[in-house]
Amino acid sequence: MTDPNISPLDAHLGYWLRFVSNHVSHAFAATLAGQGVTVAEWVVLRDLYDRDGVAPSLLADRLGMTRGAISKLVDRLTAKGLLTQTAAPDDRRYQTLALTAEGRALVPDLSALADRNDADFFGHLDPAERARIEDTLKGIVRRTGLRSIPID
Repeated sequence: MTDPNISPLDAHLGYWLRFVSNHVSHAFAATLAGQGVTVAEWVVLRDLYDRDGVAPSLLADRLGMTRGAISKLVDRLTAKGLLTQTAAPDDRRYQTLALTAEGRALVPDLSALADRNDADFFGHLDPAERARIEDTLKGIVRRTGLRSIPID
């Protein structure tokens, strides 16, 4: 029995945003898994590609993640040989993060996979359509003050 006062799930824009987002994100996660990298690791690698020599706390702030989450990601990326942690000579508590040569070489390949995933889902949009959707979503981010990077 349907209650006409209760809207169906698919009557909500959030439903459709989540529906598309989940499929885009899951496809990208599966592609990255084939490269031995998670989406969260990709986000860190991509950020550090432009900014070597960053303190973990600054990286956490910039990505809107907790320091604990960054610490776990740093440990995994270091174990994979994609990232180095260097202690400051005068204060061993202060660390800086940088990509290894292997990590730096991997980022363009992963970026191409991100571009391909984007094209697979949104390549059919004409430039004006894409710009309208992007502007609308960025406007929602600004108005609501969203900060943390979507990684799951």
